[in-house]
Amino acid sequence: MKESNPITEPIGQNLIKLIGNVCFSVFVFSVLIFTVIAITYQPPDPWLESAPALTKLFTQSENATFQNDNSILKTGEDFPLVHALAPERMPITEAVIKETEEKIATTTPESRSGCDELQDVVNCSDPRVLIAVEKFNLRVFKSIVFLEYQTTVNGSKPDECDMAWRFRNKKEKSWRKYRDFRRFKFGIGENCTYKVVQAGAWHSGVNARRPRSRISNGMRRGGGNNAKIAPPPMRDEEINDTIPSLGLMNFNKGRYLYYSRGGDYCKGMNHHLWSFLCGLGEAMYLNRTFVMDLSICLAATYNPSNKDEEGKDFRYYFDFEHLKEVASIVEEGEFLGGWKKWDRSHKRKVPTRKVVSYKVTPMQLKKDKSTIVWRQFDAPEPENYWYRVCEGQAAKYIQRPWHALWKSKRLMNIVSEISGRMDWDFDTVHVVRGEKAQNKELWPHLDSDTSPDRLLEKLKVMVQPWRKLYIATNEPFYNYFDKLRSQYKVHLLDDFNELWGNTSEWYNETMLLNNGRPVEFDGYMRVAVDTEVLYRGKTRVETFYNLTTDCKDGINTC
Repeated sequence: MKESNPITEPIGQNLIKLIGNVCFSVFVFSVLIFTVIAITYQPPDPWLESAPALTKLFTQSENATFQNDNSILKTGEDFPLVHALAPERMPITEAVIKETEEKIATTTPESRSGCDELQDVVNCSDPRVLIAVEKFNLRVFKSIVFLEYQTTVNGSKPDECDMAWRFRNKKEKSWRKYRDFRRFKFGIGENCTYKVVQAGAWHSGVNARRPRSRISNGMRRGGGNNAKIAPPPMRDEEINDTIPSLGLMNFNKGRYLYYSRGGDYCKGMNHHLWSFLCGLGEAMYLNRTFVMDLSICLAATYNPSNKDEEGKDFRYYFDFEHLKEVASIVEEGEFLGGWKKWDRSHKRKVPTRKVVSYKVTPMQLKKDKSTIVWRQFDAPEPENYWYRVCEGQAAKYIQRPWHALWKSKRLMNIVSEISGRMDWDFDTVHVVRGEKAQNKELWPHLDSDTSPDRLLEKLKVMVQPWRKLYIATNEPFYNYFDKLRSQYKVHLLDDFNELWGNTSEWYNETMLLNNGRPVEFDGYMRVAVDTEVLYRGKTRVETFYNLTTDCKDGINTC
């Protein structure tokens, strides 16, 4: 029998113990490192990423990006969740029409003269006229939800009637209603019923247009005693974005969250919204009224001057009326005025908690009894960004209320007008050019892939010839797409520039918001309208994935 070596045996045992100790030490050290990271980790600054990445990060929405710096985030009316807030009126469907027809059949006596009474003059008040239009609209405008019809009135000829209705587009999830009015020519159908022989274009039924309210704004042209009073502009009576007054007595009853202006000012609109919704979300978490500054500084990327422009009104871009309905807010000027009046008229000042660092979490402020919680953002960037409040542990408690933010109805009226003029039956193509097309290092093929010849070649495969084709683009040269006109009825945003010109409803309404001064239809408004029309196309062609093999965010980012 072979005897064991008394020297090697302890060495083997010691080696095994050493390896075990090393493995255990590595395990303990790994756990320690992981624990430190978990405690101290802060999410990366999202504004170091591109705006397209932010769009996906924030909303998981579709690509609506024309340039890195001026993409459009989807807002509350784009998400189905908002439907739960206010159910809409029962839409007009085939079942509803059939039920109406059955009622008419049982209540209307049969005429002895047969169809003769229908041939000479159309009785526009006959309910069968309305049914004929309802059937026609459902058959022709399949992308529209018809909500209600108004009174039918006579057209310009005996066989014509003008009719108005309210509707929404199926791709817009809000319950906001838009209005159209058209002229219809009628003939006689089967069983002595009316049928639509011809339908007019968008807003052709001028006799059915309800006069909109006019507002005297005291504007005058010229000067001196001979100054002429400008006619008061029209106003959409469904828009109520006036600033609520905050009385002195009401001021003391409230509890407020006030954010001082920070480094977010003059940043891109996506940054502004991400921060604004953080503040509004914290106010909801704290059950406080959020003090809101309606003044926006529009970043240089949206302006032809390539300079930041202050003094833009929030209401130019977003729906203030809807925001007032779903969130507790007060306008900053009203709030500061009420605060000042209270301090002047009372010996005891308003209880105020000043918070100088975003690191004071919303959870720490939950039980604070002060009338005003005043967050101040005086630190250097990026410590002075509002959205820092919602990072870290706070992200588990603060929900950004996307449902509260809708796009301005004034802009959406323009979107509906453009879509309606194309009879809601058009295709769209999104052509990204601009700085990306010039940057051959990141997008080596984009310029050539979006050249007129290549565009025509690729669109022939995806879009039927002679369809209405709306091109949403940041290409500055209007005639760049002329070659496509040989195969398609091409439309660009600038084809509709009278919708924001100095005789337009939009121009008059925004001028009222701006104390009688004209408002520029700026770059952000252009992209917002362009994007919304793009989404309404029946066939939609995107630059990336459809027109070019280049990656959306540059080389190696696909």
